Amino acid sequence: MKILVSACLLGENCKYNGSNNYNKAVVDFIKGHEVICVCPEVLGGLSVPREPAELVDGTVMTKEHISVDKEFRKGAAAALKQALDGQADMAVLQSRSPSCGVRQIYDGSFSQKLIAGQGILAKLLQDAGVKIIDAEDIANETV
Repeated sequence: MKILVSACLLGENCKYNGSNNYNKAVVDFIKGHEVICVCPEVLGGLSVPREPAELVDGTVMTKEHISVDKEFRKGAAAALKQALDGQADMAVLQSRSPSCGVRQIYDGSFSQKLIAGQGILAKLLQDAGVKIIDAEDIANETV
């Protein structure tokens, strides 16, 4: 099975603050499978570290109200291409991210408030027919 995975979940220091979201459950889940490791923000040309960003009325903005929407969408498109070219069967994505959030994202107020919604890459993958799994739900999945 081929699985696309958010790079931060595998320990890559690509989060906005320069750290990662290493997730042992995800690492255990993908053992023995072909992995396509992506960070849409980095693929879109954003630096590490970078200003935090959230979806604000459908546009990805930094806390200082600077649009980084073009970079997020460019990176999501590049990650989708990798998923499709690599024939990914599923994707395991970082929770709440404006790129990778599967079920919830931050509401755009930069107050840590969550709303129902998907990140840009999660939506593209789902629309393309790739099964998406929130990293927090990995314990309930089987391969």
